Amino acid sequence: MTSFNFPDDLLYHETHFWLRPAEAAGEYHLGITQYAQKQLGKILFVDLPVAGTKVTQGETFGAVESSKVVFDLHSPISGAILEPNASLKKSVQLINEDCYGQGWLLKLRLEPSDTAQLLTSEAYTAYLSGKGQKA
Repeated sequence: MTSFNFPDDLLYHETHFWLRPAEAAGEYHLGITQYAQKQLGKILFVDLPVAGTKVTQGETFGAVESSKVVFDLHSPISGAILEPNASLKKSVQLINEDCYGQGWLLKLRLEPSDTAQLLTSEAYTAYLSGKGQKA
């Protein structure tokens, strides 16, 4: 498997999203992993919901258009969107250039107990190695 970067300070989901705790308790930034963005190729456009929208685990909340495919984004967790990343409207390439930093997709409010299903960096790496790297 190609070497990928999965920072230890993030939580991961098997659907190739990451979550990072934000400033306030229960708030998280959500983005796609380096693995996912490499599979998608050059990101050309992202369609994200507006602040105040509720997302439900497993339900579609947006889409990413890349040089290879248009890919529906299915929420890895339920919560309320506090803000979409407005920088992506002008600079969508941030997802490819800095997927764990400025290329985040959404800021969400979650219940802390909802993060119990998420994986550590080590567990996500093991998942990719042992589960056939499903996308």
